[in-house]
Amino acid sequence: MSGRRDIAGFFICNTTTDVFIRFLNRRLRQKRKTVLLFANANLITRCGHLRKIMEQERDLYILNDGIALDAVSWLRFGSTFRENLNGTDFTPALLGQLKQRTRVFLLGGTSEVVASAASVFGKFENVQIVGTSDGYTLWDDHEEQIRQIREARPDVLLVAFGNPLQEEWILQNRHSFDASLIVGVGALFNFVSGLNPRAPELVRKLRLEWAHRLLLEPRRLMGRYTIGMVRFFALALLHDRQRSLS
Repeated sequence: MSGRRDIAGFFICNTTTDVFIRFLNRRLRQKRKTVLLFANANLITRCGHLRKIMEQERDLYILNDGIALDAVSWLRFGSTFRENLNGTDFTPALLGQLKQRTRVFLLGGTSEVVASAASVFGKFENVQIVGTSDGYTLWDDHEEQIRQIREARPDVLLVAFGNPLQEEWILQNRHSFDASLIVGVGALFNFVSGLNPRAPELVRKLRLEWAHRLLLEPRRLMGRYTIGMVRFFALALLHDRQRSLS
């Protein structure tokens, strides 16, 4: 697997879908604990308080998601990342290319959304859905939910809470399960279930899916794609300057 690039203090893997899926299949076969996160500008601006913990986690890997990461990569390293590895495309690709029968648990979203996503993923050849839990009743009796996930014995746990809650939860609870792979998947279940429509293929190829989402949810996303984006670039450039002065 290729090296990592420091973006605002987060070490992002510079790799491709095929290479990283082979890497994860090998770790699943070896039953090596792995945490996988997808860093878009929103994660970086909202998860700064988790940066030190992530740095110390040897088996945590972060993939790049979005054109903003590419822009900063080009400014800092003179080139973009090899491939855009957003979780909405990468996670289904991984599940579709598993090399052995794999037990999968889905956590997050509404009860209807997570059930719909489980139905979709359960059709993949080597995926065995062993349980689901929505992201709301989880907090009614957290310890009981932890016990149920543990008893389901998943090999892969998909967590869909959004930033920064899913990252906080994964880092806090990653050792509560024997799951070999824990993935923070954000809004994936919403897309897979059809609750949130994906942008047309041409829009995605032009790297404008963010604009499509903004048009659909302007009230929720306007701050993320305006003030949040300014904050992201300020954090990245300030971090770069601090490194150069140290």
